[in-house]
Amino acid sequence: MARVERTRAIVVERAGGPEVLAWSEVELAPPAAGELRIRHTAVGLNFIDVYQRTGFYPPPRWPHVPGLEAAGVVEAVGAGVAGLAPGDRVAYATSPSGAYAQRRNLTAALCVRLPSGVPDELAAAALLKGLTAHYLVRRVFRVEAGHTLLVQAASGGVGTLLCQWAARLGARVIGTVSTEAKAERAREFGCHEPIVTTREDFAARVRELTGGRGCQVVYDSIGKDTFDRSLECLAPRGLLVSYGQSSGPVPPFDLLRLSKTSGFITRPTLFAYTSTRAELESGASELFDLLASGALRQPIESRVPLAEAARAHRDLESRRTVGATVLVP
Repeated sequence: MARVERTRAIVVERAGGPEVLAWSEVELAPPAAGELRIRHTAVGLNFIDVYQRTGFYPPPRWPHVPGLEAAGVVEAVGAGVAGLAPGDRVAYATSPSGAYAQRRNLTAALCVRLPSGVPDELAAAALLKGLTAHYLVRRVFRVEAGHTLLVQAASGGVGTLLCQWAARLGARVIGTVSTEAKAERAREFGCHEPIVTTREDFAARVRELTGGRGCQVVYDSIGKDTFDRSLECLAPRGLLVSYGQSSGPVPPFDLLRLSKTSGFITRPTLFAYTSTRAELESGASELFDLLASGALRQPIESRVPLAEAARAHRDLESRRTVGATVLVP
């Protein structure tokens, strides 16, 4: 009988605050058919981890190990795995959760091989956010030269990638931030016209900047606090992409409000846009090429031991983080 080993992971017994993230010893079975065993070298920190911890996105069962993004080295492969072998560097950004661990097993088809030009930490910091930016600017709305768009939270992890990617495609990028320091950061990463929301009404400023027309697309990851005003920023037949809710979920609203601009609203998720192997590989390949060439940058501003994930969650929820944070197993 194959030997069950032990590893350490963050285990969550129940929904709650950061204090429920417990550094624990867990069992690790041999990889099953079609699986890889991965030794993590870097784990990504994302707001969806908070949603899972609090129960806003409840996991299939409690207890569970959170985390959807990591990079590492293949230690072993299960029966039937082709194209990957022990020693290969891989990364993933997908459910099921379980990334907050020193080692784990995962279906091989959910992983992508890392090219030599993309370090492990960069992959763990950028894959989920970068694939999100990819589907937002390339698939949900295909950004082209001449478009004007608004990025809420333009200095955040996804926001800076969105700004860079859209600017590279020739769009005019307007963004919202909460401080002047974050405005400078947004400018550094491709935002042409950052709006500091603590001193300006962003919807009024967008109207002013666009001559009253508004934006072809608005990307809103904040949710409850910005949704209504984001709607006011749409140009005729514009699209509001609500892809997060860091301030809370958007309450129900009257669809008749869209008649003002004949606008559209979508609530996409990354996993709907990486559900096939071809989609995953296409998005990851384009992202890795841009990261390796320097055309897209994702600075890692903070490295936190995985055992101290609770501290990283507190910083993320209080908006003390700037750029990407990686958890180090």
